[in-house]
Amino acid sequence: MGPLLLAITAIAAFAVAAAILRSFGAGYRVGRLLAVVPQIPIAEALRLVEAGERRYVRIDGRIDSEAAFEDEHHRPLVLRRTRTEWRPTARDRWRPVREPSVELGPFVIREGLDEIEIEAESLAEGLVVVPRVSTGRVADLGDAAPADAPPTGEARIVVEQVSSVEHATILGVPVRGTAGRARIGPGLGRPLILTTLEKDEAMRVLTGGAARRSRLAIACLAGGAALLALAAIWWLLESLLGGGVAAALAASPDPTIRSGDVRPGGTPGFVGEPLLAILGVVGLGILSLLGTLAWIRLTGGRRPRD
Repeated sequence: MGPLLLAITAIAAFAVAAAILRSFGAGYRVGRLLAVVPQIPIAEALRLVEAGERRYVRIDGRIDSEAAFEDEHHRPLVLRRTRTEWRPTARDRWRPVREPSVELGPFVIREGLDEIEIEAESLAEGLVVVPRVSTGRVADLGDAAPADAPPTGEARIVVEQVSSVEHATILGVPVRGTAGRARIGPGLGRPLILTTLEKDEAMRVLTGGAARRSRLAIACLAGGAALLALAAIWWLLESLLGGGVAAALAASPDPTIRSGDVRPGGTPGFVGEPLLAILGVVGLGILSLLGTLAWIRLTGGRRPRD
């Protein structure tokens, strides 16, 4: 019963970790992709386009545009998305008042002399920047307030923008656009991702600063992997010992296969069951690998910080 109880506890720990990760919504998927997708030069992305090879990749470079527009502080922007949201109380989820307003100037990512267009109109949850947030009450929205929203409910306006003077990280599938130029967009079942932040800062934005929850998820994953490994070791030892030492205190008068008895009339057996031992070692290796991959995918190889 011991190994089974440990295995059940490990499964429960994995279930708790999965529930925590789901609570981050689409941000978890975006963060995982930012952590694990390898970076390639833009020149390599262009080669993939020429070869007709579809791969989900990461590229880094400088944003450039001939169609930038200015904000109120005269900064050249290539993208600005404004979301208006409300919620009845602080314990509820934010709800959209209307569809987001998007202002967009076509832009490219450059690295040296190489460049690739960005399919920015396809950006959704993959836009990861530091948002500018203004808060108030639903009554402050005036005629734009939803009919079913109480005037005392909370409201906010969230502005996300990208400047043409920033460096950016892009994740997507490089393809040939309708005009014959190389561009990168969503594909292979994965979203287009754009961030102007370092990886650690991007993770904090995606989790809403919930470092404690992310650490709890990591602890559950690590604990579950450890318990599962311990359960496998326990089961392996019980199998090798045949259920205990007491069973081996006296020799059987009859030759048996299980004991490895080679007396006349007996058939040599696999003493110690080496195949079972090999399977156990392989299983432990797989468990360790899965635990390590889970850690890397969740943290990007670094410990979350407050």
